[in-house]
Amino acid sequence: EKAKLLRSQPAQIVEPKGLLYVQQREFAVTTPEDGSVSILGSDDATTCHIVVLRHTGSGATCLTHCDGSDTEAEVSLIMSSVKAFSDSTGYGRLEVHLVGGFNDDRQLSQKLTNQLLRAFDLQTDDVHLVTFCVTELNDREEKDIHFPIIYGIAVNVKTAEIFPATFPEKGPDENLRSAHILTGATLTNIYDAKMEQLHIGPYFWRPFPHVDFWLEQDDKQILQNLSTSPLAEPPHFVSHIRSTLTFLKEHPFPSRSLFPDRKPRIYKKNAEGLWEQVCSDKI
Repeated sequence: EKAKLLRSQPAQIVEPKGLLYVQQREFAVTTPEDGSVSILGSDDATTCHIVVLRHTGSGATCLTHCDGSDTEAEVSLIMSSVKAFSDSTGYGRLEVHLVGGFNDDRQLSQKLTNQLLRAFDLQTDDVHLVTFCVTELNDREEKDIHFPIIYGIAVNVKTAEIFPATFPEKGPDENLRSAHILTGATLTNIYDAKMEQLHIGPYFWRPFPHVDFWLEQDDKQILQNLSTSPLAEPPHFVSHIRSTLTFLKEHPFPSRSLFPDRKPRIYKKNAEGLWEQVCSDKI
């Protein structure tokens, strides 16, 4: 019933004000007391799943975008991150919402759904499954081709409302964060809720193999080879991959060009509710 209700809602466009956008293999956790961030969100999930874990007592809310790379470790990480903000002796319970995936040919969505259910089941704490809108429950068919119905969701940290969403702005440092994923990152926490700061990096990678070769390929080749579900990708998928590959070509050694001082790039919300970089020497 909950999945049906969620699927029937049109995707809302979420503007950057008060938003913390989470990319694949990133997570962020905050509480209703946060004066900077009121919405956590992520989109462009095809076979990936977006997971929201919330403690009803403290209101501590975590959103992550999982792709099945190391699901058990990722679930343990988001569990401990939410519990760190929640008083275990107090009232309230842990609730989880799973959204994403579809009936893809390679059954990657189904595999990830099963991994997530198993990982939450293995937790010592009780976790209540509240929203289950994944794989076959998030699938639509058009001319024998399967697509996800919902590609992205947002959660309002203050009200706990979850809704389908798209995000015109996926920053800051969108290419840098995507490059981190493409070079094999593990799940990364990008937000310090106590300081209300977004921390990006420091990230280090080796020069991306055959980057020139990939940049010479046509759209079809990129789609076929660099997507888990070529037929179901959103229209901007190829341009996004191209811009990430270009970024990797420009920065083969991030320790020299991006993080020479080995410090993260730190952002805070300004008076308009938009991310603004903080000079690291002030910290």
